[in-house]
This record gives sequence, C-alpha cells and structure tokens, in this order.
Amino acid sequence: MSTICPSRTLQAMLGSSDPSSSPFLVHSQNQSGWLIRSCSSDCNHIFIFLANESLNLTLFAGFISIDCGFVDKPSYTDETTSIYYTSDSNIISTGLSHSISSKHKTQTLKKQFRNVRSFPEGSRNCYTLAAPQGRSRKFLVRAMFMYGNYDGENSLPKFDIYLGAKWWDSLTFQNASEIVTKEIIYAASSDYVHVCLFNTNNGKPFISVLELRVLDSNAYLASSLQLLARYDIGLQDGESVRYPDDIYDRIWTPFNSKDWRQINTSLPVDEGSSSSDFITYPPSTVMRTAATPANVSNKLEFRFQLGHNPSIYNAYLYFAEIQKLQANQIREFDIFLNGDLLMADISPLYLKTLYYSRGMTTQRWLDVWINTTDRSTLPPLFNAIEIYMTKDLSQSQTQQTDVDAITNIKLSYGIKRNWQGDPCTPRAYLWDGLNCSYDGSGLPRITSLNLSSGGLTGNIAPDISNLKAIEYLDLSNNNLVGDVPGFLSQLQFLRVLELEGNQLSGTIPTKLIEKSKNGSLKLSFGGNPNLCSSEDSCKSRKARFVIPLVSSLAGAFMLLAATITFCISRRKKIVPIYPVKLSAYSRINKELGLKKQEFTYAEVCSITNNFENVLGKGAFGTVYHGIINNTQVAVKMLSPSGQGYLQFQAEAKLAKVHHKHLTSLIGYCDDGTNVALIYEYMANGDLAKHLSEKNVNILNWKQRLQIAVDAAEGLEYLHTGCKPPIVHRDVKPKNILLNEFFRGKIADFGLSKIFRDEDDTHIFTVIAGTPGYLDPEYNMSNKLNEKSDVYSFGIVLLEIITGQPAIAKTEEKPHIVQWVNLMLAESKIVDMVDSRLQGNFDIDSATKALETAMACVAPSSLNRPTMSHVVMELRQCLAMEIARGIQSQIDYSFGRISGESSLAR
Repeated sequence: MSTICPSRTLQAMLGSSDPSSSPFLVHSQNQSGWLIRSCSSDCNHIFIFLANESLNLTLFAGFISIDCGFVDKPSYTDETTSIYYTSDSNIISTGLSHSISSKHKTQTLKKQFRNVRSFPEGSRNCYTLAAPQGRSRKFLVRAMFMYGNYDGENSLPKFDIYLGAKWWDSLTFQNASEIVTKEIIYAASSDYVHVCLFNTNNGKPFISVLELRVLDSNAYLASSLQLLARYDIGLQDGESVRYPDDIYDRIWTPFNSKDWRQINTSLPVDEGSSSSDFITYPPSTVMRTAATPANVSNKLEFRFQLGHNPSIYNAYLYFAEIQKLQANQIREFDIFLNGDLLMADISPLYLKTLYYSRGMTTQRWLDVWINTTDRSTLPPLFNAIEIYMTKDLSQSQTQQTDVDAITNIKLSYGIKRNWQGDPCTPRAYLWDGLNCSYDGSGLPRITSLNLSSGGLTGNIAPDISNLKAIEYLDLSNNNLVGDVPGFLSQLQFLRVLELEGNQLSGTIPTKLIEKSKNGSLKLSFGGNPNLCSSEDSCKSRKARFVIPLVSSLAGAFMLLAATITFCISRRKKIVPIYPVKLSAYSRINKELGLKKQEFTYAEVCSITNNFENVLGKGAFGTVYHGIINNTQVAVKMLSPSGQGYLQFQAEAKLAKVHHKHLTSLIGYCDDGTNVALIYEYMANGDLAKHLSEKNVNILNWKQRLQIAVDAAEGLEYLHTGCKPPIVHRDVKPKNILLNEFFRGKIADFGLSKIFRDEDDTHIFTVIAGTPGYLDPEYNMSNKLNEKSDVYSFGIVLLEIITGQPAIAKTEEKPHIVQWVNLMLAESKIVDMVDSRLQGNFDIDSATKALETAMACVAPSSLNRPTMSHVVMELRQCLAMEIARGIQSQIDYSFGRISGESSLAR
C-alpha cells in the first residue's frame, strides 16, 4: 500500500537513514509531498518523491533511461513521468546524431522521439549497459524507434535488434510517424546487457530510446519473455499508464470494444495474494478500470492475433471487483483460453487483484472467453491482460573476468576500434584483434590479443594479467614504456609474446627468459633500446656506452668535479649527515629492486643547485626543486627520523605503479646516509594552495571537477588496477598535485598500505592519516580497506565544492561534514557552493557532485560507493558542466551574430 507524507514528516523519517548513502540513482523531480511505497526488506523498488525549499530529488531504483541521439545537454527530466533521461553521447562511440524532420515534430510528440542515433557504418553497433544490481537479476529492456524522416530520404529502413548474441526481433515501419516499441523481460547472465543493432542491407539502423528497468528476481514465470501486448482494459482511449503509477515502468495502453461498457472506481485496488512466486501485479491505477458486456450478456470475448512464429505464448489475465456488490448480487464466471477451461467459478474480490496465467503452444490467435456461471446475477468483468512470447536467450557470453579485463584495456589505451557488445559472441562479430576459445564445456575465453601498431602509449596494462586463458599477445610497434611486468610470466597458457618496437626499459623477468629458452614461449623484444635480457647484459650495455662517453666529456666532468667539491664543502650546512645505520640504506636497491635511474649524492647536489629552492616539507623530509637535462623535477630528501625511512620504503615499493594520475618516480639516490626520491615536477603545486582563501586565482567549476575526476581515477587505479590492491591512507588536498594544465595527480605514498592478497577485504593496522580526513570507522576499529580512501576523498570533494576547510577553528564552522549537513537542512545547494565562483556553475552538476561527496562520507563503509562508481558519477558532473560551457558559447555567438545583423539592418 502507499502512504502520502508531508515533507517535514518524511525528513524526520530519513533522519535515521542517510539518503546520500542509498544505492539508488538520484534524479531531479518536481512533485508535491513524498510518496513512500512500503515493501519487504529485500525489495529493490522503494521510490520517493520530495519537493520543498531545500531539496528537490527523486530516488529511482535500477532505472537506465537513454535518449539516443540527444545532444542538447547531458540529461533532463521528462515532464510527464519525471524519469531522468541521459544522452547517449558518452555511452556509445559510434553512430551519428540526427533530429527528425520538423514535419513530424508535433506538439504531442514526446521529447525522446525528436532525435535519433543512426548507424551508417558497421554491420553491428551496440549499447553496453552496466546491469544495475548485477547478474542473475531480471530486467525489462525496452527499445523504441521513430523514423521521422530524420535522414531526408523518405525511405523506411529494415534492420534487426539483438540482445547480446541472440536475435531479438526485426524492425519494420508502416510510416515515418509510427513509434515501434520492442520490449523484453530478460534474466541477465552477466554484469552487462548488450543491445545491438544489425544492418541487414535494407537501410541504416537507428534508435530513438533505450530503457532498462530492474525487476524482482522472481518476476514472471519464464526467464525471457518478449512483450506482444499489455492492455489496461477500460482505460480511456489516447491515455496510457506507466511510471510513477507503475513502479517498474511498464507501459499499459487502453483496450476497448464497442461491445463493452467501461466501468471504473476512484478507490485504490490492492495487490492480491497468490501461492505462486509471481508478484509483479499491475498498479492500482490499471486495476481501477474494467469492462463488462455493453448489453445484457453472459459472455465477454477478447481476441488477439499472435502471429506465425513457432513459440510458446504466455497470457496473464487480471481481475478485481471494483463495484460494491449488494448482499443479493453475485458475480461469478469461468475463463476459457482458446476453448480450454483456464479457471472455473471465479468470484473477483472487492478491490483486490487476482491473476491467472497459461502457457500455450504455437497458435495464430489468442481467444479469451469469460462466461458467467448459472448462479451469477451480474455479467463478467475484465481489468487487464499481458501477452508474451517466450524467447530462448540463453547464451554463452564471454567469461566476465575476460570482459572486465578487455574493457579496462580498451579504456586504459583509449582504443578506437569498433569494440562493441560481447567480445567473443556472436562468432561472426568477434572484436577486431581478438580470438576466442569455444570448447562447449564453459564460457568463451579470450585466447589471442593483437594490438600491434595500435598507437598504444604508457605502460603495459595490468589488466592483461586477468586474461588468464591468453595464448598469443602482440603489443609490438607501439610506444609502450616502463618495465616488462612480472605478471606476464604468470600467464600459464601464454605461448607467443611480441614486444618489439617499443620504448620498454629495464630487465626482462627471469621466468620469461627461462620459458623462452626451454621453448614453451616465443619471445620477441628487439627494438627496445633500453631493454635487457639480464642484469649482466644491462651492465655490459652501460659499459659500452660509458667508455667512449668519458673521453668525449672529460671537460664536462672537470666542471662537475668542481661543482661537487663546492657542494661537499657546504654539505653540513645544507643537508646534515645523520647518525643512521649505513647498512639499512645500502640495501634499498637490493630489497626493493628499483628499476629507476640511480643518482649519486653529488649528482643530487648538482640537480638541486645545492638545495637552493625548497618546495615543501613533510614527514618524509624536505622537497627541493631540481633540473635534470632541462626537465624540472622534485627531489625528496629523507629526514633523520625512523618514521621518515619507513615512509621512504613505502613510497619506493610503489615505484612500479604507473598511472597518468599518479605522480611518476623518475629516479632515486641511495648513497650512504643520503637517500632521496626524485619525482616529476608539478608546476602548479598542491590543490590545498588553490582552495585556500588566500589564493587570488580562483579555480573555476570545470577545473575543480576535472581535478576531482583525475584524483578519483588515480585512487581507482590503486584500488582496482593494482594486484594486490593499495590503500593510500592519506588522501587530502596537499597530496593532490597539479601540473601546468591544472590536471591532478595523487602524490605522497608514504603511508600507503599494500594488501597481502588481492582477495583480502581489509587489513588490521595502526591508525595513520591526517585529522579531518581520517575515516572514523577505521579510526575506531583499526580495520583498513579501500573505503577508507573513499571517505577521505569525500572530504576533499566537499572542500572542492564548498571552498571550506575540512576542519574550521570556529564553532560556527565545525567539521565540514557537520557543516554540510546543517546547510542541507537550512539552505539551497546553490548557497553551499564556493561563493568565489559567483554562481558560475551548472546547478545539476553541483547537486550531483555534492550527493556523490555525501555518499563517500557515509559513517558506515558498507554504504559508501567504490571509487569506480565515484569516477563514473564525477565524469557525468564534468560532462554537464562542459555542456553548459558549450551552450553558453553558442548563446553568446548567436547573440553576437543577431546583434550584428540588427546593426546591419
């Protein structure tokens, strides 16, 4: 049942349950009051409406709604249903956006059909949707199409739609204004739902709307059902029922007959009870209407053409008494389907839904007869019906770990190939450069990956390690840098490894060399000038380079010697020699195996110009500005404390971790008691400086969101890209550095912790971090996991949004989470964003960013999102702001042109 609550009452109800920690998607809405649908504890479809001065939200569970081809802005809320629709511009990389012909843009046409995305290129183009709440759930997947002569060719196309690797249906159109809807109820077998359009050489495929709705796992009886019809009998013609009346957003259309009389009630009709597992009853709105025979008759007939497809059809019939019967009145009837008795002596309950269903083998027509019994004093009635055709969509999609790995590889390298849908199925549409195994006993596996001459940059992607069945790997002729990772030797089925023609450096892992020698692996690595097959070959190469270089640079070395002498003479004044254990530092290189450029202390003196320019200080020690071959660097010198050395070890252990949003280690110094790490230089310093009230150059909203996305991606890589995972433990604005383009990178890994095993969910460790950013749950339990970083990042995100410090020294401004909670209760979101921005930001973007931040700082780590989810949300925020900027430029240009035209006239 449903209950209407005033806003104040509902806010009190939510006081004990933080909505920001809800797993539901948050969307804009404009309704009066709250509507709460109560359900059991495992219900996934609570929906809430709110409208008041300070908050204006709707929480949807498991809704994905895409307006295909819409490019005006990233998202909008439908005025009729209040469903939040997003553009597909960031969801699919192929296809073209078109607006339909103005002739077909009638006033009654819904916004979702005014644009289409067409696919003139490629035989298969796919939308890949991350299934809300994961695999083994049931989903309602709906695709809608309206041609509208978008291409000006006045030629109605024909094409096919697939769900994953299985044919769903064919698309044909009677005219350009016809809206064709394909809907299916589908039990997902993976975490992704692939909806693909196939070109059948009868015109360009296109799509208008794509929607996915999560259903209860025990909804309906069959695993896959294609909708043929869903009728609200007795509903006025021209009307329809869908969300919010139907919480699953099923669309109910009217069905009436000249032989029927329409009846209705204004009273709510409750769901009935049934011994079966089927619980997806029609909404009360649908059951409040019905039909009875128009003239005195004891029979009501319904006929529907099923078609010619050989299949099994399922009909679901719904009944509820909506007229209050007198004591002497009886309504009783029998139900027949195609002449066979379905149920006898039915007496519908007053304002209570009953349903009956039957599966039928292939027949061309569905005939429903509802006949009164001999003792009935009233004619039969009929409220609603759903008709489905069963579909066999059982399919062997590629194993999920392989799908995740290849998807991450695509994102890591920005691969532009037409990699869409499932990588291995259908077999005729394998991703370019892939080969797969199909042994029949399990799911398809990726066995071959050819990325040769693909323009790849950066390091060898760690996600390759998750392609456990890989046999052939070709990464040749790219611009890959860094070490050859050890995980390649752990791929037990790998038979061919092509690495030649890159910029890889260091020593090839010993196990790979051994496999190459014993013939179990064909290894090619030529054309990498700085890559060696062993330590000895590296030393030999270095010697061959150094000997001729010494004679040619003798004069330069004499000058360097003078500099070193001067540096040593001032050594005690600049960097004192501390009484620490020499043996502890001399083993750094051996223990940690740093494959980075090693510098002597004298070279560090020269690099830093005798430690002239201090960039900052921390627990590790002092950071100095330096220059190596005209490249600026940051040199961290080890402090004398034991804690400093421990932090040095922690940072050094992460030397092999590479990501574009993590600061890169260039080299190190391990020269007796003088130990240093040399990092890339970040020209714009740390984020804390730019958020400070003292800073005169204010970061704009787009810059702030970009920095937040960058930092979130860096943390996401530590949590999911590293095997085993790494927790930073000290995320704060001072540890987010900005380059010359104000792009962010995570820095200072002195407190980081590496999990012993990638399957560990947490580790127990002593408390470490910075007050104000420290996860309260970790602080109380000593139990550390990735969600501790999520909390700290949430605090940083609140600082980015509000411009307020994490901890203020006044009673009026306590910890930033408390301050934000107070502001949420008393003010509008626009008043919470940093006032220095002077309102120059997209309000939807700011709202979503604030909601994401508050989800991150949920008291319980179980209620916090993962960094992967945070990245996704912040990317959407950034897209909204970018779209606003583009629209502003368009508006400005249009206004300027209009002004010039007026002056010309």
